[in-house]
Amino acid sequence: MQGDLGLAFLLTAGAGLATTVGSLLGIVVRKPTPRLLGVMLGFSAGVMILVSFVELLQKGIESLSRANAQFGFMQANLAFAAGILFFVLIDWFVPHDYEGEHDHPHTLKDSRLERTGMLTALGIGLHNFPEGVITFVGTLYSVDLGKLLAVAIALHNIPEGLAVSAPIYAATGSRKKAFFWSFLSGVTEPVGAVLAALILMPLGLLTDASMGWVLAAVAGIMVAISLDELIPAAKKLDDSNLPLLGVTAGMLVMALSLWMLH
Repeated sequence: MQGDLGLAFLLTAGAGLATTVGSLLGIVVRKPTPRLLGVMLGFSAGVMILVSFVELLQKGIESLSRANAQFGFMQANLAFAAGILFFVLIDWFVPHDYEGEHDHPHTLKDSRLERTGMLTALGIGLHNFPEGVITFVGTLYSVDLGKLLAVAIALHNIPEGLAVSAPIYAATGSRKKAFFWSFLSGVTEPVGAVLAALILMPLGLLTDASMGWVLAAVAGIMVAISLDELIPAAKKLDDSNLPLLGVTAGMLVMALSLWMLH
């Protein structure tokens, strides 16, 4: 069993830290143009919206329905709404106004881009946490299943890492900062594995109901970030249809990744 635990942790860590591959892609371009950055932010939004509705919310509904067949659907949607309200509270305590905004419009733009990247890191980090639990538990159940989960999750963590690093690098010009936040969003997966091994499983807290609430709430947070931050920022950078094409491309890439997962 100890060997299985070690392998489960390694697979989970490898899948989570694939965000760093996307981070490197995000900082390859030394000075991304507003048009390119708009497409990249649209791509990020597409990734987050599709995985929220197609995977996270659906999984939340299924998990809560197994726990409570009559009210599972409504509970999942309440959790989804709670996730949106949680983002609203974050938005309230991290305001859009920045010191000196009237005198330094370029600094204002950079500050908002940096904030967008950090909020994206928050949403993806929260999304990766239950993925870490799922990959860890799945590997303990079946090594073959764990390997499949790890590969599929790693593939869709690459564009997620890009989603985090691109706006932060564009705003700050710091490769180290962009890489750090992308790394932080991915490291929540092995953290989820450790929590599952040390706390959730021994205490019997890894239930259908608890996982359902978490998955649906994270879906709400990610949709709120996409609609309130990523897409508006993309359209401000480029008012053409290219950001919409970026959204579509992000959805298609994530759909391919989830298809491989299934």
